[in-house]
Amino acid sequence: MVVSRARQSYDGVVLAVPVTVPYQRYSIETAHWWMGKALRALAEGAGISHRDFDGFSVASFTMGPDAAIALTQHFGLSPRWLDHLPMGGAAGIASIRRAARAVQAGDADIVACVAADTNQVDTFRKTLANFSRFAQDASYPYGAGGPNASFALIARHYMDRYGATREDFGKLCVAQRDNALRNPDALMKKPLALEQYMSARPIAEPFHLFDCVMPCAGAEAFLVMREETAVSLGLPFVRLLSAIERHNAFAEDPVQVRGGWVVDRDELYGMAGSAPGDMDFVQTYDDYAVISMMQFEDLGFCAKGEGPDFVRQHTLTVDGSFPHNTSGGQLSVGQAGAAGGHLGITEAMRQLLGIAEGRQVEDAKLGLVSGFGMINYDRGLASAAAILARAS
Repeated sequence: MVVSRARQSYDGVVLAVPVTVPYQRYSIETAHWWMGKALRALAEGAGISHRDFDGFSVASFTMGPDAAIALTQHFGLSPRWLDHLPMGGAAGIASIRRAARAVQAGDADIVACVAADTNQVDTFRKTLANFSRFAQDASYPYGAGGPNASFALIARHYMDRYGATREDFGKLCVAQRDNALRNPDALMKKPLALEQYMSARPIAEPFHLFDCVMPCAGAEAFLVMREETAVSLGLPFVRLLSAIERHNAFAEDPVQVRGGWVVDRDELYGMAGSAPGDMDFVQTYDDYAVISMMQFEDLGFCAKGEGPDFVRQHTLTVDGSFPHNTSGGQLSVGQAGAAGGHLGITEAMRQLLGIAEGRQVEDAKLGLVSGFGMINYDRGLASAAAILARAS
């Protein structure tokens, strides 16, 4: 019998210098170009050379044939700690956890966590065709060319089981668009009304146009270090209170209705000394609204099956009763590949640093950010979450 040890705290670990390289719908540049822009912005934001980053964590779908080790030569890095995280929307939280343990152990002092992808004319199709062995063998050859069909299956099953409606999903999408209109980096610049959402052209029932994220090119990045390092550099920072990840949870469920957050959420809140109701905002991974609704349940904001009622009872804008995806989320900012799993992190950091201009949640002290990724036909395999806190 294996006896589990209690998780060690993340005391002393902080995040600093949130970076977004503004997205473009299409780009002729490589993923490496976007990563380089992010690294430059991290170095300039920290006031040091990029060569001072002795840890490097990278997530990308389009950096092939290179792996993280090749990027060290591309960018002139010589890290003593290196990580490559092919976990899609869960990679951002996973990178935080691994980088946090590295700096606690002294294996690195400053870890640059970078996620970037390009979007050339044919990039998305190639990514879908080579996403996984499952996609190559059992999905793509039969016409299920991407996440829309898989998530539509999950959404329809969820709707049939728990009574969610398209109007419920639409409320989430409309609120996120309202938030995005306050974010100069969001690609979606026009207001979205519920009537427009409902009447948009169908994509994969029950999904219509505004249910689906828009692939684009871009980068997100941040630094992980010890508090004393941030203080010595004069950097504003946010504290990491807790973080969890879980993979291939509830494999017995015929179609996914819950994610791995359920397994570990008590430890998530226990380590942080907080409860769901203490969060001033929540940034969920939102490639589709049904997944955000699932996270509301699985992260303890309501019981399983109560997600639709939870959405109906709350306003989800920056100034609402439940500020959610305050940047606009991927549904209105865009999905820059693996950077989508880092978008909620950089936004949470800006909220807690008080620099989310135009969309600042009043007196934000505590926030939760979650990740979800690596979809196969009937489920996503990776789930993760973290709680971050204002420094003082």
